[in-house]
Amino acid sequence: MPSTYTLETLSEALQPHREQSPQAALAWLSETFAGSIVFSTSFGLEDQAISHLIFSEKLPIRVFTLDTGRNFQETYSTWSRTLDVYQQPIEVFAPQANALEQLLAQKGPNSFYQSVENRKECCHIRKVEPLARALKNQSIWITGIRAEQSANRQDMQPVEWDATHQLFKFHPLFDWTFEQVQAYVDTHRIPTNPLHKKGFVSIGCAPCTRAIQPGEDFRAGRWWWEDSSKKECGLHSHAATA
Repeated sequence: MPSTYTLETLSEALQPHREQSPQAALAWLSETFAGSIVFSTSFGLEDQAISHLIFSEKLPIRVFTLDTGRNFQETYSTWSRTLDVYQQPIEVFAPQANALEQLLAQKGPNSFYQSVENRKECCHIRKVEPLARALKNQSIWITGIRAEQSANRQDMQPVEWDATHQLFKFHPLFDWTFEQVQAYVDTHRIPTNPLHKKGFVSIGCAPCTRAIQPGEDFRAGRWWWEDSSKKECGLHSHAATA
């Protein structure tokens, strides 16, 4: 693991590769941080585009997903199609059985509708804790975050320091528009979640995701019963310098 990089020096070193293409940036990172770089996919549009970048060139980047146990069947179908097309492994991290069983026994299967605290508790068990295991001992975390996805994410940067997990995060499609991502996916005939065609833009767990209406915010379909300022699950906190 290259220990000499700071957030500033890594951003500077990566910039010429970012200017060339997302794939060039990923290739440089996979060589520079060999053996300690991972990509998390939830099989949404952006993640499928990044999976294509990694799998088509067989870049040495580990790809993993969090199986919350509450995903849409369409998401599982997209997962299967991705494996069929690329013939590359996708690691799986699931909730700890004891914690999930205790939550269900005490609060039932739909406690997340009752309060923000309950919803965040569910997210922690199903997503945040498994993510911590997936990111353990890694140096770079690749994500599908784009700036225009929500107001919270416009304050982020393409390269960040994640103080929680003590690693760098890189968002290769950060500056892309939704239209750019869609065009890339269409051009390369990348498998996509059929829910996108039904108005689902940001797709998470089935009970917590709905289609959005024309003119609604990108994240309006996630946890729609909550205040819009709270619509993060804890996976992507604001970064600090390093």
